[in-house]
Amino acid sequence: MKKIAILGASGSIGTTTLAIIKENPKKFKVVAISVYSNTSLLKQLLNDFPSIQLVGVKSLQEISSYILDYPNVKFYEGNEGLNQVATCDCDIVVNALVGFVGLLPTIQALNAKKDVALANKETLVVAGKMVMDLAKQNNVHIYPMDSEHSAIFQCLEKNNPIRKVILTASGGPFFHYSLKEVENVPVEKALAHPNWKMGKKITIDCATMMNKAFEIVEAKWLFNLELDQIEVVIHPQSKIHSMIEFEDGSIKAQLGISSMRIPISYALSYPKRIKNVCASLSFLEKQTFEFYPVDKHRFEAIELAYEGLKRQGTYFAIMNAANEEAVQMYLNHEIHFGRIIEIVKETLNACPFENKLTLENVIKADDLARTYVKGLKK
Repeated sequence: MKKIAILGASGSIGTTTLAIIKENPKKFKVVAISVYSNTSLLKQLLNDFPSIQLVGVKSLQEISSYILDYPNVKFYEGNEGLNQVATCDCDIVVNALVGFVGLLPTIQALNAKKDVALANKETLVVAGKMVMDLAKQNNVHIYPMDSEHSAIFQCLEKNNPIRKVILTASGGPFFHYSLKEVENVPVEKALAHPNWKMGKKITIDCATMMNKAFEIVEAKWLFNLELDQIEVVIHPQSKIHSMIEFEDGSIKAQLGISSMRIPISYALSYPKRIKNVCASLSFLEKQTFEFYPVDKHRFEAIELAYEGLKRQGTYFAIMNAANEEAVQMYLNHEIHFGRIIEIVKETLNACPFENKLTLENVIKADDLARTYVKGLKK
């Protein structure tokens, strides 16, 4: 039985992970979770999973009653809570945190020699080489939980090198919109993804294609690829989750319904698979598989990703921080949709860039970028 620790247990990926664990009590048990400020779910989680021994929250003052009611559970707050969950006695750490906050817990888990099931994109986006080197040094594994990278992972063949990977993108809710049409779309429309049910931040990233830009970077580090080995195509149906092409021209694809349950369960149970994770994709029913090239003018985030992989250093720390701040401004109705990518580009041009990738430089770049974007409000 695998002991699981979950960072971000109250989010979309976290709750789906818990559901899969609950359905498979002989395979997994939850020993630690973090919920940050979403403590409304905490009582139910502690009752549903009595194996939980450790909980990370934003503030202990907000959960004083839980501390009394659950004397066998240790509670920690803030960054210490994330650290405790990431380094606890477990077999695998699920990092389902959203944003830059996920980087340090990943590093802490790897240093504690824990395998990591990674749904936090920002970890590899801002510090990919550093993180992959750390996993290698500690002889531990990083299992991708993104549907696209899980698809690639599932298609790999041990003795056959990759010619290229083909990342599929739905195009989001505004694939057929022009730049002018998408300029002022309301938040409610941007959150209405046609295929996937996800958290707000990642849903907006899908609408701008920043999500796919970040996945290019993740693929680079997860699978040790060159720039010309990563291709992106629009596949509106989201049935083919990604593909790899081998040296002989053969292409292998991973298909399935639009559900995160498959990549999550595979990361938890690798190398085995779990029965009845989700419904099957029926080929007896009419299926449509369309593919379109990415319009680089329409989706500028993709080109920013390729440029960043040429420059590396702290480029992506700046890019990610600017995007996080801009997306939150949009969700707060402070800017229009078209301004998100504009802010990211302005920040990349305005903030000093460091060639040397160190944790100190990444944290500094993140802070500088956020300060710059927040200054745009004045």
